[in-house]
Parts: sequence; C-alpha cells; structure tokens
Amino acid sequence: MTTSTILITGTNRGIGLELARRFAAANWRVLACCRQPEHASDLQALAGQHSNIEIFQLNVTDYTQVAALSEQLKDTPIDILLSNAGLYGPKAYGFGDVDPQAWREVLEVNTVAPLMLAQAFVQQVAASQRKLIAVISSKVGSIADNQGGGGYIYRSSKTAVNQVVKSLSIDLAPLDISVVSLHPGWVQTEMGGPDALISTAESVAGLQQVLLQAGPEQSGQFLEYNGKIIPW
Repeated sequence: MTTSTILITGTNRGIGLELARRFAAANWRVLACCRQPEHASDLQALAGQHSNIEIFQLNVTDYTQVAALSEQLKDTPIDILLSNAGLYGPKAYGFGDVDPQAWREVLEVNTVAPLMLAQAFVQQVAASQRKLIAVISSKVGSIADNQGGGGYIYRSSKTAVNQVVKSLSIDLAPLDISVVSLHPGWVQTEMGGPDALISTAESVAGLQQVLLQAGPEQSGQFLEYNGKIIPW
C-alpha cells in the first residue's frame, strides 16, 4: 500500500526516470509525466514493473494541458510536486552569438513552466501531508558561483527559476507549503554528457534524501544533491 504521492515532470529519461524508479521502489505513488509517453520505452518498462507508477502525457509549456491534468488529479493530494523537465539549449555559442529565440524557448521550459505547474497544482500540494514543491535547478544559476562567464541562456534560466522558488517559498508559507531549488550535480545524462562527475544513480540517491528531509526550515533554500546550501 502506497503512503505518499509524488508528481515528476520529464520522466522519460535521465534524472526524472531514475527519480521515478527510486520513489516507486520506496512504495510511493508516482505520477510520471513526459511529453511523449508512447516513445518513452524505458518509462513504460519501468511502469510495467511497478503498479504504483502512473504515466501521464504532459508538455510542461502547454498550459492548457497542465490545467487539464490538474483537473484530472483535483482530488489527489500530492506530497511532492517536482519540476524536473528542463532544456539546455545551444551549447556552441558565446558573447555576440546568442540566439534570442533559443533563449526564449529555454526560459519558457526552465523558468516559466515550473511556476505555472506550481500555480496549477497548489491545492493538491496543500491537501497533502508533506506539502513540498521542488524544482531541479543548477549550480550554474548561482550568481556567486559564476567564475567562468558565458552560458548566458542556460545560466540565466536557472538564476531566474531560483528567484521563482524564493518568491514561492514566501507566498505559499501561509499554506504550510515548502519550496526548494535543487542542484543535482554534474550528472552523466544526455544533458550532462559522458564527462560529467557523477552517475545518475548517485545524484538521485542524494536528491531523494534531500526531498524526503525538506520542510519549512529548508523552504526558500538552494540545495545541492548532498544537502549542502548553495549561495544564490
């Protein structure tokens, strides 16, 4: 019998898929969202192994679809609402060569969508026991940590979503909802590449512990997968 519910976006691969795996193994009800479930073979296989995984089609930037899913799940308390879906955007560019349209697309996925998801599902989170909203951010969004420059598109999207998280932590406090921003580490995923420092399994094991321990005292913080606080 499952005891808690987590909704995760971007579960077709990488960190999202591994989060779905670990929470399902821990007997959570997992609401696994991705854009094209029919092509998410690894997720489909995982759901075949765990009856507590339910797959939903969701494009996080289709806000009509987000609202429809919220309506479908209106009577479902959601203990953890986790915005994991993300977009890196162009890699081989520098100052003087920034594509503004690509920038807008990354901001839409990484910054706007997590807020819209929170707005759509706030009542389901408020009705739960844990009352946690979390966003997968990145340490490259830390202004204090930026020593290398560049990366304008991805960096700015993560800096901006960190501000969204901070404001949400204040605005949703009257509902006893905690909100945190998470850095998964430099992970060996399709986005992180093969030269990344840690495996998906190592990252997600840490993220899971941070999520399970996060509460009002951590609300409004930017946390690494090992639990350390990252400067804004």
